[in-house]
Amino acid sequence: MKENTRITSIETLRDLLRAFAKERDWDQFHTPKNLSMALIAEAAELVEHFQWVDGESSHLLEEKVRPSVEEEIADIFIYLVRISDKLGIDLYSAAERKIAINAVKYPAEKVRGSARKYTEYEE
Repeated sequence: MKENTRITSIETLRDLLRAFAKERDWDQFHTPKNLSMALIAEAAELVEHFQWVDGESSHLLEEKVRPSVEEEIADIFIYLVRISDKLGIDLYSAAERKIAINAVKYPAEKVRGSARKYTEYEE
C-alpha cells in the first residue's frame, strides 16, 4: 500500500487488496473456498482472545491485547471484502437487505431484551 493512501471506502480497500494479491501472484489462491476458510480461521483467532473472559468484562480489553484483537478484526474484514469481491457481492446492498430481513424476523416489540433466536418466540 502506498504510504499516503487512505482507505476511506470498501471500494478503495477492495482495489488495494486486488493490487496486493496481484503483485504477489496470489489471486490464483483467492478462491471463494479458500477465502471463506481463511475468514473462519481468523474469526477463530479473534474468539481465542475472549475464550476465558466473562461476558461482563469482555468489552474491556487489556492494552497488551488490544493490538492483537484489532489485527484479527482487520484480517476478518479483509477476507470478507476479498470474498465479496470474488463473488461480485456488494457488501452495502447485502447488509441493507439483511437488516431488512432481520427487522421482519425480530420485530422490536416482540424481542426487546431477549437473546432468543427468532424461531423461539411466539408469532
